[in-house]
Amino acid sequence: MGSLASVVLVHGAFEDGSCWNRVIPLLLREGFDVLALQNPLTSLADDIANTRAVIDQIDGPIVLVGHAYGGAVISGAAYGALNVTSLVYISGFAPEQGESLADILANYPSIPSSQYLRADSSGRLTLDRSRFADFFAQDLDPLEARTLAAVQRPIAHTAYLDRRVRPAWRIIPAWYQIAEDDRMIPPAVQRWMAGRMGATTKSVKSSHAAMVSRPDETCSMIRDAAVLAMSAC
Repeated sequence: MGSLASVVLVHGAFEDGSCWNRVIPLLLREGFDVLALQNPLTSLADDIANTRAVIDQIDGPIVLVGHAYGGAVISGAAYGALNVTSLVYISGFAPEQGESLADILANYPSIPSSQYLRADSSGRLTLDRSRFADFFAQDLDPLEARTLAAVQRPIAHTAYLDRRVRPAWRIIPAWYQIAEDDRMIPPAVQRWMAGRMGATTKSVKSSHAAMVSRPDETCSMIRDAAVLAMSAC
């Protein structure tokens, strides 16, 4: 294999690029060029456009990684991007053409964490800070979980209703890390999406915040996606 692919990390809802802080040093140490995006979370279309604008400026192959809602973002942003060689979903949403994230979740029983989502006057959602640790990061040190809650960012409710994603996972190889103790996106939902994609799949015993609580395993999956994708070039 020649030079390593660039790794672009895309955060999910209720977080920002700092959620990758434990994964980034591991990837840098292995020689990857790494970029963690800061998406606006104002709409799915906005986040896809912002991500696509960044990857269009990168020369060479890219491993595009998305956490949770960020999975939907990378699915749309990578469509038609010839430099994206692989997609990595960390508990990530992977909508089909004409399907919203709300449609995916509607196929499964009510998710307890949904009752703790709070909407402001403009329709932006946050997760109740008093329950953030319980549902988002129950396997982290309590102080660290409270820190994540303190810096969480709201997301537009409409982002979960958008059905306009063109799924790049239909044409780009995909990897999927299932968080078996996830209380935000049920593991059964993750397994179903991974199976539908035909993704290379691994499971970790972690909360929704696997990139924080299980950075080594997360880095390993990204590395595998990079190595296998580059060997196929």
